[in-house]
Amino acid sequence: MVPGGRPRAFDTEAALDAAVETFWRHGYDAAGLAELTEAMGISRPALYRAFGDKSQLFRAAMDRYVARNMGYVEAALAESTARDVAEAFLTGNAAAVTTPGRPPGCLSVQAMVTHEADAFSLLAENRRVIQGRLTDRFRRAIREGDLPSDEDPEELARFLITLTTGFAIRAADGETRHALVALAHRAAAIFPVTGPAPHPDGASHTTRKA
Repeated sequence: MVPGGRPRAFDTEAALDAAVETFWRHGYDAAGLAELTEAMGISRPALYRAFGDKSQLFRAAMDRYVARNMGYVEAALAESTARDVAEAFLTGNAAAVTTPGRPPGCLSVQAMVTHEADAFSLLAENRRVIQGRLTDRFRRAIREGDLPSDEDPEELARFLITLTTGFAIRAADGETRHALVALAHRAAAIFPVTGPAPHPDGASHTTRKA
């Protein structure tokens, strides 16, 4: 409801989904108010009343994007071993950036090239938060003996974030899901473990650092 008890003349969630897709396809700078209002099916005054300015709309769009497209992060963090966390995170990302019916790539990467400081900071913070959560998970793995004690959990987390950023760029280039998932498995195969671990060819191998 809007102030005064009058119902909105449009579906707020549908309009926000349209804004997500517009930012996703065009990036922050190229998604002007004309493109946004046309995609959302609302007027500029209605946009301002419902979401605020463009920067505030983008923040709402990012929250919506994370909630609807990044569930694989939580699923990966819940895996029982560090290697499984890494593999689930990478394969989940590969699937997310190649979802049929949605723009290829990732909103947080597509919108990254911007002169708007608030938008850039929001995107960078999203990556920092995920990297921090992965770091904490790998610290736990070291404490539990699942990772070698001399491993650097922050470096491992940075390794995964850098790979998924690359996945998003390659997906936008037209790379297939099959190809990106194969790369995810290849990267997971070199992820460190304590003691012998299964190799993709079925043999065992000793601990290696990523």
